[in-house]
Amino acid sequence: MALITFTKANFEEEALNADLPVMVDFWAPWCGPCRMVSPIIDEIAEETAGIARVGKVNVDEEPELAQTFGVMSIPTVVVLKGGQVVAKAVGARPKQAFLDMLK
Repeated sequence: MALITFTKANFEEEALNADLPVMVDFWAPWCGPCRMVSPIIDEIAEETAGIARVGKVNVDEEPELAQTFGVMSIPTVVVLKGGQVVAKAVGARPKQAFLDMLK
Protein backbone atom coordinates (compact mmCIF):
# COMPACT_ATOMS: atom_id res chain seq x y z
CA MET A 1 0.00 0.00 0.00
CA ALA A 2 1.21 3.46 -0.82
CA LEU A 3 2.01 6.12 1.71
CA ILE A 4 -1.11 7.83 3.11
CA THR A 5 -1.42 11.58 3.48
CA PHE A 6 -3.34 11.98 6.71
CA THR A 7 -5.65 14.97 7.14
CA LYS A 8 -8.18 15.96 9.74
CA ALA A 9 -10.86 14.77 7.30
CA ASN A 10 -9.51 11.20 6.88
CA PHE A 11 -7.56 10.61 10.11
CA GLU A 12 -10.30 8.88 12.08
CA GLU A 13 -11.13 6.43 9.30
CA GLU A 14 -7.58 5.86 7.99
CA ALA A 15 -5.65 5.81 11.30
CA LEU A 16 -7.80 5.60 14.43
CA ASN A 17 -10.17 2.95 13.07
CA ALA A 18 -7.54 0.97 11.16
CA ASP A 19 -7.32 -2.75 11.84
CA LEU A 20 -3.52 -2.68 11.37
CA PRO A 21 -0.85 -0.78 13.31
CA VAL A 22 -0.49 2.76 11.95
CA MET A 23 2.76 4.75 11.73
CA VAL A 24 2.26 8.52 11.46
CA ASP A 25 5.13 10.86 10.55
CA PHE A 26 4.47 14.46 11.65
CA TRP A 27 6.63 16.67 9.43
CA ALA A 28 6.94 20.00 7.59
CA PRO A 29 8.57 20.81 4.24
CA TRP A 30 10.94 23.38 5.78
CA CYS A 31 12.29 20.91 8.38
CA GLY A 32 15.76 19.51 7.56
CA PRO A 33 15.57 16.42 9.79
CA CYS A 34 12.08 15.73 8.38
CA ARG A 35 13.57 15.61 4.88
CA MET A 36 16.16 13.11 6.15
CA VAL A 37 13.45 10.88 7.68
CA SER A 38 11.03 11.12 4.74
CA PRO A 39 12.69 8.53 2.45
CA ILE A 40 12.98 6.13 5.40
CA ILE A 41 9.25 6.44 6.09
CA ASP A 42 8.57 5.92 2.38
CA GLU A 43 10.61 2.68 2.44
CA ILE A 44 8.82 1.45 5.56
CA ALA A 45 5.45 2.12 3.87
CA GLU A 46 6.47 -0.15 0.97
CA GLU A 47 8.06 -2.85 3.13
CA THR A 48 5.19 -3.12 5.62
CA ALA A 49 2.34 -3.10 3.11
CA GLY A 50 -0.35 -5.43 4.41
CA ILE A 51 1.01 -5.53 7.96
CA ALA A 52 0.94 -1.81 8.82
CA ARG A 53 -0.39 1.47 7.47
CA VAL A 54 2.12 4.29 7.11
CA GLY A 55 1.41 7.93 6.45
CA LYS A 56 2.39 11.52 7.02
CA VAL A 57 0.84 14.62 8.54
CA ASN A 58 2.08 18.01 7.36
CA VAL A 59 1.95 20.00 10.61
CA ASP A 60 1.66 23.30 8.74
CA GLU A 61 -1.51 22.09 7.00
CA GLU A 62 -2.92 20.05 9.93
CA PRO A 63 -1.98 21.88 13.16
CA GLU A 64 -4.96 20.41 15.03
CA LEU A 65 -3.75 16.83 14.45
CA ALA A 66 -0.27 17.78 15.61
CA GLN A 67 -1.73 19.38 18.74
CA THR A 68 -3.92 16.33 19.43
CA PHE A 69 -0.79 14.17 19.58
CA GLY A 70 1.27 16.66 21.56
CA VAL A 71 3.75 17.23 18.76
CA MET A 72 6.17 19.92 19.94
CA SER A 73 9.14 19.10 17.70
CA ILE A 74 9.35 17.55 14.27
CA PRO A 75 9.87 15.04 12.97
CA THR A 76 7.72 13.11 15.43
CA VAL A 77 6.75 9.55 14.53
CA VAL A 78 3.83 7.95 16.35
CA VAL A 79 2.60 4.35 16.16
CA LEU A 80 -1.08 3.69 16.87
CA LYS A 81 -2.69 0.34 17.60
CA GLY A 82 -6.44 0.27 18.07
CA GLY A 83 -6.48 4.06 17.94
CA GLN A 84 -4.08 4.32 20.91
CA VAL A 85 -0.50 5.62 20.89
CA VAL A 86 1.83 2.69 21.63
CA ALA A 87 5.14 4.28 20.57
CA LYS A 88 6.47 7.77 19.93
CA ALA A 89 9.85 9.02 18.72
CA VAL A 90 10.98 12.61 18.31
CA GLY A 91 13.79 13.48 15.91
CA ALA A 92 15.61 11.62 13.18
CA ARG A 93 16.28 7.94 13.85
CA PRO A 94 17.75 5.05 11.87
CA LYS A 95 15.30 2.96 9.88
CA GLN A 96 15.51 -0.01 12.25
CA ALA A 97 14.45 2.17 15.20
CA PHE A 98 11.25 3.09 13.35
CA LEU A 99 10.65 -0.53 12.32
CA ASP A 100 11.09 -1.64 15.95
CA MET A 101 8.29 0.75 16.93
CA LEU A 102 5.85 -1.35 14.90
CA LYS A 103 6.59 -4.54 16.86
